[in-house]
Amino acid sequence: MAFHLPQLTCHLRPDVAALQPELVTWRRYLHQRPELGFQEHLTADFIHSKLQAWGIQHRCGIAQTGIVAVIPGLRPGPVLAIRADMDALPVQEENETPYRSLHEGKMHACGHDGHTAIALGTAKYLASHRDFAGTVKIIFQPAEEGPGGAKPMIEAGVLDTPKVDAIIGLHLWNFLPVGTVGVRSGPLMAAAEFFECTIHGKGGHAALPQFTVDTVLVVAQVITALHTIVSRNVDPLETAVISVGAVHAGTAKNVIADTATFRGTVRYFKPELGEWLPQRIEEVIAGICQSHGASYRFDYQRMYPPTVNDPKMADLVRSVAESVMEVPTGVTPHCQTMAAEDMSFFLQAVPGCYFFLGSANGTLGLDFPHHHPRFDFDETVLSIGVELFLRCIEKFCGLVES
Repeated sequence: MAFHLPQLTCHLRPDVAALQPELVTWRRYLHQRPELGFQEHLTADFIHSKLQAWGIQHRCGIAQTGIVAVIPGLRPGPVLAIRADMDALPVQEENETPYRSLHEGKMHACGHDGHTAIALGTAKYLASHRDFAGTVKIIFQPAEEGPGGAKPMIEAGVLDTPKVDAIIGLHLWNFLPVGTVGVRSGPLMAAAEFFECTIHGKGGHAALPQFTVDTVLVVAQVITALHTIVSRNVDPLETAVISVGAVHAGTAKNVIADTATFRGTVRYFKPELGEWLPQRIEEVIAGICQSHGASYRFDYQRMYPPTVNDPKMADLVRSVAESVMEVPTGVTPHCQTMAAEDMSFFLQAVPGCYFFLGSANGTLGLDFPHHHPRFDFDETVLSIGVELFLRCIEKFCGLVES
């Protein structure tokens, strides 16, 4: 993808700018040691060692590998949480950088190594700059890529003691150029839900179809019909996606298969659609199966709800971003995506804002999309992310007057 890169002039305080070399070192250390969900032991050990060295109170082993750091300011006040995910993906890295993955078949292909480095930089700064009112809780979360670490961390009480008033988080985003921030009120990212259906028919000789119930034909008609749900049943002003990503049937070219299985995903922003879409999908499957004399088994899995930003917290992040990013087009609301995030569970529990920090730089070849084996990002954004978090803390909690 090609971007017109803005003249990158950001307002960073000197102490944050000075952190940049360390941020890069931490990020590259983590990038070389990617770990899958709930297996982030090396990552957790690294975070623990840093927090311990800085004298920051923290708890380890939450939801298996999660960590929560608690940093109080100079006087009582509100509690703001910052969330950073830290897991990698089962992807074989194809980059040839000196910091490429050392773990075969695993890669930080989504930027979570950057999220962790930014959160660590924020913690280090706050450890020696506690001139704010209130408390900051930094949540290092496992397993965002699946099966989901946010919900078990919430169930383990990370939003309690002290009780969190609001939460923020960011995602490095290679669909925006470095030097930009994407923030919007309301839905930012979609729900992620999955389905699997097995059609049962009657197999037989491909030359004698009159004695069979052809499950391949049934599946073909079901898939075609499923795509009419969004185009003909969902309000055109709403957004939804139904995609079938896998189909399996048959073993021979001259045999009509007696079973066929297909799997897919459902995405939407409007929570009300979450109650209706699985019902409608099954109605379509049932109707077509009945017309052919087939039967079916339908399984539906809800993974992550939509990621919905609180308007007041989105306004806070937007105003902070406008103070950090100098270019006129440095802050954009045009950043919705049908991808999903389990930050959504935190935003269901407390008001908050999740936002995108542009990280693509096509000039340097750092613009491959997320989950690609050549994904990488412009590390300039690491110190920008720390500055954004610090200003959000100062605006939400308030600086202590000297």
